[in-house]
Amino acid sequence: MNFNQIIPVVLGLLTQFGLKLIGAISIWFIGQNLIDFGLKLLRRAFRTQHIEPTLVNYLLNIVAVTLRIILIVAILGFFGVETTSFAALLAALGIAIGAAWSGLLANFAAGTFLMIFRPFKAGDLISAAGVTGTVAEIGLFTTTINTLDNVMTIVANNKIFSDNIENFSANPYRRVDLKAQIHHSVNHNEAIRLLKQRISQIPHVLNNPAPDVEILDFNLAGTVLAVRPYCHNEDYWQVYFDTNKAIKETFGEAGYPVPEQRYAFSGNSEDGNTPLISSTYFQK
Repeated sequence: MNFNQIIPVVLGLLTQFGLKLIGAISIWFIGQNLIDFGLKLLRRAFRTQHIEPTLVNYLLNIVAVTLRIILIVAILGFFGVETTSFAALLAALGIAIGAAWSGLLANFAAGTFLMIFRPFKAGDLISAAGVTGTVAEIGLFTTTINTLDNVMTIVANNKIFSDNIENFSANPYRRVDLKAQIHHSVNHNEAIRLLKQRISQIPHVLNNPAPDVEILDFNLAGTVLAVRPYCHNEDYWQVYFDTNKAIKETFGEAGYPVPEQRYAFSGNSEDGNTPLISSTYFQK
């Protein structure tokens, strides 16, 4: 084959390659525009659902990378490159990464659901995964909680999502649960009346619903009252302490006897030294 015969073959190959190159470039630009357009529609759909912006950006990045990989594989196939083995390699790589990062992916999935379903938000007081405190940040893999004693605690999202979640900030108010022990000789109706009157005067205690003071239980010392004022979440501990103080002061001012349990000694043990305690109960 002489030079004059080679030139047409080379020109034909170059022309064919050039056309394929132009076609590949066209496919790339068209594919990129379609991907960008689809991502804009997807972002708009996420915004209408009020999904966390951090999660939206992360999901859009994953979708964008996945679509661009598919576009590259399609272009390689356009050039005649065998893509079956390439696709199998990507699948195997995805399985390997998934197995190695199973814990991280579980936390990511849990973080995604936390941001979508929003059982709590930053600033809420919650109890989850054995931790009680104020939510500082909800991340894709972990949630940061400042505990009641002001310790920053980072909890894995999967641990939170797989456990019960108590959100103390979800409702407009909450109840303070306390007990008040009174002597068996005290008129319980009078004690209830005095406590209700005193507790209703405590700052930040709500009038609607009104504080509950009722008989809860009985023991050897006398009657046990349930004392339950209601307040807003941010006032909980102050109302808790003020209510305890009100119980003490109310019963003291009323002159109620102090409830106590005492047992009488009944003889000595066989060695003559150790006193035996009988079950006889008497009051002070």
